[in-house]
Amino acid sequence: MPMARLDGIATRYEVVGTGAPLLMFSPGGFDSRLEGWRETGIYRRLGLLERLASRYTCITFDRRESGRSGGRVERVSWGDYARQGAGLLDHLGIERAHVMGGCVGCSTAVQLAVGHPGRVLSMVLYSPAGGVRYRMKQHARFRTHLAYVAEHGLEGVVELARGTDDGFTADPRVGPWVRVLRADDAFAQRYAGLRTERYVTLVDGMARLLFDRDTVPGPEPEDLLTLDVPALIVPGQDDSHAPSAARYLQECLPLAEYWDVPVEEQTAASAPARVLRFLDGVAG
Repeated sequence: MPMARLDGIATRYEVVGTGAPLLMFSPGGFDSRLEGWRETGIYRRLGLLERLASRYTCITFDRRESGRSGGRVERVSWGDYARQGAGLLDHLGIERAHVMGGCVGCSTAVQLAVGHPGRVLSMVLYSPAGGVRYRMKQHARFRTHLAYVAEHGLEGVVELARGTDDGFTADPRVGPWVRVLRADDAFAQRYAGLRTERYVTLVDGMARLLFDRDTVPGPEPEDLLTLDVPALIVPGQDDSHAPSAARYLQECLPLAEYWDVPVEEQTAASAPARVLRFLDGVAG
């Protein structure tokens, strides 16, 4: 698959289908790979990507620090994730596109729309990640990583990362840069040489910056309330995709459509058709 260098970070991406461009922010938490649209949870069951590619040019990619994309040790924000998406549009020569987020990708999709409203034709926000338990799980994950750093140091993190296969979601000890540590020897060497105290401060601040609320993280509600971009919101229903998170987006987005259908009734027949009907309506 092709690679692009976006904001100094190598990014693996794929373009499939024909029609108007649809930039897709992958599901999968801290392992948001482009394969997530075909392999992860509900998206595997629904076959969304295949159906959408029949009428739209679907652009998928590995989020920074995920899959085969690169990364950089810094206090990563939702704005940084959105900047990667905007950079990919620039790389492909696309001025305006529909955007779609799955799971945690919803936060980045709305961040892109807030930061670059003129570039976003519409948003599909499928099973947005958020809720009280989601925020608690994320903070616990970062605490577990920092506890491992305190006991074993950053060299210990590198050793663990290179001796196991799990990502940050499955094994929080390895930290959010685990995929890059495994793939890039030079990055791993620089990481091991970082000042531990400064690293702990950075990671602690990153957790607070990314997961600062008990609903959908990302832009401030006042920014959402003034965002004139059509949106389709489809609710999830578990500890990481609370129905309240989807309702929050419905409350905040002025041009929102809410598909009020339980997860078990979101099928391969009904869900892609509903998303296509929304996108076609905006395009029309």
